[in-house]
Amino acid sequence: MRSRREAAAQRRVAAKHARTAQKLASLGPGWEVVDLREVAGTAPMTYLAIGPGGVFAITVKDHGRAKVGFAGDVVQIDGRRPKYVLEARENARLAATALSRVAGISVPVMPVLAFAGSGVITFYGMPKGCIVSAYQELGRVLNSRGERLAAKTVKKLYAYADHPGTWVNSAFDRYEWSKNDSQP
Repeated sequence: MRSRREAAAQRRVAAKHARTAQKLASLGPGWEVVDLREVAGTAPMTYLAIGPGGVFAITVKDHGRAKVGFAGDVVQIDGRRPKYVLEARENARLAATALSRVAGISVPVMPVLAFAGSGVITFYGMPKGCIVSAYQELGRVLNSRGERLAAKTVKKLYAYADHPGTWVNSAFDRYEWSKNDSQP
């Protein structure tokens, strides 16, 4: 019985992930989306959207019907305070570091926290440096950022982001591991 429940839970997570990827793929012309779970091995429901408005690390969280409250960086859902804003910022920082290392220039990545669910989202103060949106409004929110990147730049950044070598930790690549532990 437990294995059936686990299998059903995995199917639900996979279906949510597929729906989110499909929703992000429909951002419009000029937008490219990379599933960071596939290329970078991050948590599910984490994406990198590159388009005319810039580069965005999107972290999608499902809150169901629960009410979500924001007071600055603090998120409260059903009396719990998950570290969603911190997680979104960390995903953006990791993406910016990887893309900047490969591109050879500083690539700013904006963190986006999107909530999938039918519950109300209330704000008593917005988090600084992080875009918060309902999952259904992502297209409108990202397209409202204007034209900041040329189409050629979007294609180049997408090529970097889609390449698996971008997401390999270069610090470990410099070391050669020996089979004999006595040698440094």
